[in-house]
Amino acid sequence: MAMKIRLARGGSKKRPFYSIVASDSRMPRDGRFIEKLGTYNPLLPKDSEERVKMNMERVKYWLSQGAQPTDRIARFLEAAGEMDKQERANMKKAVPGKKAQERAEEKAAKAAEAAEAAAAPAEAAAEE
Repeated sequence: MAMKIRLARGGSKKRPFYSIVASDSRMPRDGRFIEKLGTYNPLLPKDSEERVKMNMERVKYWLSQGAQPTDRIARFLEAAGEMDKQERANMKKAVPGKKAQERAEEKAAKAAEAAEAAAAPAEAAAEE
């Protein structure tokens, strides 16, 4: 059975509240889970101790049983010092789209032409 440690959403509309749960990866996000391991309240300030609460003994147990944490849970565990920091490659999101790249190339070409045009009269005046 493929186990995951992930977030299960609760709370009302536009007021999210998440439970940190250990569940079978085939179950729905808010569906059946095996054990509740903690809570996450994103509405609280980032420095608040109440924002993320986890039962670290149980989290360690499930990790030792082969449960895979999701990206968000892995970040929580890194912040708690329980996991090593991992290098995240998010290359695609940082790269602009095709149209934006074309506009940037055109802008750079125009800037180069303007620089050459401004430099040409200065060179002619220097030769005289």
